Amino acid sequence: MSNRFDDPADSHSVPVSAGAPGSAGTPVNAHTPVSTGASVNIGEIARLAGVSRSTVSYALSGKRPISERTRLRIQEVIDEHGFLPNASARALAHGRTRTLGLVFPTAGRRYTDMQLDFINGVVDAAAAHDHDVLLSRSGDDEDASFRRLVGERRVDGAILMEIRLEDSRVERLRGTGFPFVTMGRPGRAEGLPWVDMDFEELTARCVRHLAGLGHRHLALVSRPRELFTTGYEVAHRALAGFRTAVEAAGLVGEIHHCGDDAASGEAVVREILDHDPRTTALVALNEAALVGLYRGLAAAGRSVPGDFSVTGIAAARWAESVTPMMTGADVPSDVMGRLAVDLLLDRLADPATTPRQHLLAPDLTARASTGPAPTRS
Repeated sequence: MSNRFDDPADSHSVPVSAGAPGSAGTPVNAHTPVSTGASVNIGEIARLAGVSRSTVSYALSGKRPISERTRLRIQEVIDEHGFLPNASARALAHGRTRTLGLVFPTAGRRYTDMQLDFINGVVDAAAAHDHDVLLSRSGDDEDASFRRLVGERRVDGAILMEIRLEDSRVERLRGTGFPFVTMGRPGRAEGLPWVDMDFEELTARCVRHLAGLGHRHLALVSRPRELFTTGYEVAHRALAGFRTAVEAAGLVGEIHHCGDDAASGEAVVREILDHDPRTTALVALNEAALVGLYRGLAAAGRSVPGDFSVTGIAAARWAESVTPMMTGADVPSDVMGRLAVDLLLDRLADPATTPRQHLLAPDLTARASTGPAPTRS
């Protein structure tokens, strides 16, 4: 059989919460919190500590070194007057904000449900360790949000998402000492802590599953072309697995890019069938479009799995939200979130520890969306 592929292409005002007001005439001491009912700024802390505003600013931000004696004096003011420290003051006292950054750019105007699953996984895992999460939509190292997140010590470390094969965020952080973990692998991943799915192998398993059912003309429904052209690693690794498996089995395979929404899923089905009406199965890498893929097949008069088989890589709840439920590799977003947080906390506890990696390759879960290739008269 032939092989055919369609190539894609200083603010100085730091709010500090205060405790409850003390009784009238009661002297101020470490046991009697004082509150004005408003936030306390750097000027007030500086006056009480007998230092300059800039010294307090440096102590809170860590931008410049100050003596340990001065740092302790500033901390004593915060403790003595019952000020409830914000993240910067916690960093001053303990060297930590107990906040993790999640750098997660979107392909469109908003996060897909799949992406929200990953965010929930990270937030839940961080909360289990009494940490908060600060979300940034930054997609490159020049983004102001990214610079603020890692340059102003707003977070103790960061998890980078939607990794590209050549990722400027990763390259900027390499060697800086700033703790970070990637969910996904850049092309040059040596010495990095990361968590990833083996998309190359998982896509190849989907192809082999379909080939075993007699399907000879297949399509890969990938993520948006814009992501592919920027080097989105998931799309590139999945494409490599698809090509290798198709060629090994002597099949015909086409690649189709698809937007992250149902309407795009419907449109790409029309594109697939127009391109090659002999196509009888697809591998879906884009679960945000999954409902649309099913609608498109129904509109084209193709029943699943009688006339057309669908498999792919998706979170279980999305694979089970369509009818018939989709056979495929389930994405464990909760497990990946927990592993990423664990890796990052390991780095924070011991920066010299050897970076660890996790490559996940779950088995295909058999459901009801694939069947023997239809016989043709």
